[in-house]
Amino acid sequence: MRVRFSFSMKKSGKFRKSPFTNKHHLGFPKLVRDVIRTSDIILEVLDARFIDKTRNKEIEQIVLAQGKKVIYILNKIDLININDLKRDYDLTSIMPYVLLSCKLRVGLGKLRERVKIEVKRLKMKGKRARVGVIGYPNTGKSSLINLLSGRASTRTSAESGFTKAMQKIRFNKDIVILDTPGVFQEKENTETKAFALKKHAEIGVKTYDKVKNPDLVINSLMIQYPGKIEKFYGIESNGDVEVLLEKIGERMNYRKKGNEIDLDRAARHVLKAWQEGKIK
Repeated sequence: MRVRFSFSMKKSGKFRKSPFTNKHHLGFPKLVRDVIRTSDIILEVLDARFIDKTRNKEIEQIVLAQGKKVIYILNKIDLININDLKRDYDLTSIMPYVLLSCKLRVGLGKLRERVKIEVKRLKMKGKRARVGVIGYPNTGKSSLINLLSGRASTRTSAESGFTKAMQKIRFNKDIVILDTPGVFQEKENTETKAFALKKHAEIGVKTYDKVKNPDLVINSLMIQYPGKIEKFYGIESNGDVEVLLEKIGERMNYRKKGNEIDLDRAARHVLKAWQEGKIK
């Protein structure tokens, strides 16, 4: 059974909104703080491709200040080389962690075991433990909860912010899972910060069809990951984003009126492939 919660101002009865709220996200401070306060353990879902970029250290500080346990879930391992991850990233900095692929159902048994171990350590004495799930949009929180609950308890979508309210889902007779909408750090106000806009496009917070200036995002990716995109498409561009998009647009026959190459469409084509994990 799924229960939805609504939080409101005590005096006015009106829903409280954060100044950082946009159409994809409910207010970060009120909703997430309530989940953290209510939960006994926190699962932070990360994208295994972008561990540091999908860590929400603002939320982690709140969790740790309340003495709560964080288990890091590295989802989407099907999109990476695990040996490279273990070689290039200090996983001891995010312990305890679980490697997971919701898509392939890899690591699910280890995750369930880890949750039960941490709950047992709490010594709840007959009380039902509450496990909160937090994370950036599009890291796979809803897919994770569906796997843990053993049924389609929450709907999923590639669209960021698809989950709209905190949900209470039964894990087993002793554990309840609390899900929330995906939230990013408050300092990443996407309306004003170009850096955050590029980051959110890279990690999928903003889907390819809603990103502003996708060519700038592709240019940033080409600088960060030299040769990766060119290799995927088999195109030589010498790091020039315009050359790359021109050739991709010509190959895909993306044209505007006057037979001009549609660079915007070509850039969104590349960004879509990137966000879907096709470009590794």
